[in-house]
Amino acid sequence: MRAGVQQGTQYLDLGCGAGLTAEKASTNGADVWGLGAFEALLDLARSRRPDVNFHLDELEDLPIGPNQFDVVSGFNAVQYAASLIKALLEAARVTTPDGMVYVATWGEPNGTQATNIIAALRPLLPPPPPPPSAPGPFALSNTDVLQPCAKDCGADTTDIIDVEYSWFHPNIQTALKGLSSSGIAAKAITTVGQTAVDEAHVNAIYPHKRADGSFRKGARFKVLLARPSRHLSGAYDISSSKRLSHKYTRQSDLFGGSISVRQTTHQLRRCHQRQC
Repeated sequence: MRAGVQQGTQYLDLGCGAGLTAEKASTNGADVWGLGAFEALLDLARSRRPDVNFHLDELEDLPIGPNQFDVVSGFNAVQYAASLIKALLEAARVTTPDGMVYVATWGEPNGTQATNIIAALRPLLPPPPPPPSAPGPFALSNTDVLQPCAKDCGADTTDIIDVEYSWFHPNIQTALKGLSSSGIAAKAITTVGQTAVDEAHVNAIYPHKRADGSFRKGARFKVLLARPSRHLSGAYDISSSKRLSHKYTRQSDLFGGSISVRQTTHQLRRCHQRQC
């Protein structure tokens, strides 16, 4: 494994969901913490691995001291935080100076077959709907946003990898079970119920149906590998983020909004004022 998760590694999985990654890390001998936002998924994670510390917490305010973990990962999680800036700041803060931060996010939507499935749940999320400027699933999908954003949050990029992936479901029942296991689906289910979520998923996945009744859909992910460059303890110099507003344009988001460098700078300023 490129992350080097092995016996004795202190590992934190942000947005751990049902605990699959945490389970693999624990099997390799790591001391694992998993943080998630949905108790039902955490219960499933605990049933998989009772020896792992699974906690219900928000990514923007980790109940953890600084410099605690050798490896911190957020697989398809950070971009869904209420403040992705705070989530990235916190990820860098709790990582040891020689540790690594891994952030996996969706690749750009025009390269992702599963885009329609991702967008299908937007109308089912709790009110009020996200504002036009709200970050969403593709908030960090552009390398020209992801890398400088990480740097301004205290993480120096060592590599960015594009990963092609394909989901396969042998039938509609298996597909619906898998699609309902994501954190966003769990949030939608608590709002409108399982039946409505299943209906949205059926409509979205139908174009991916094959002649034998199975389903295959392609996706592209972007994975950031970074080392903490500094650990923030309240005060934060936002001057370096100002240069971003002159370089990047707004990034489109399928959840009906967009994220911009201007918004990123604004979030950093608010974070500084509140000494987050």
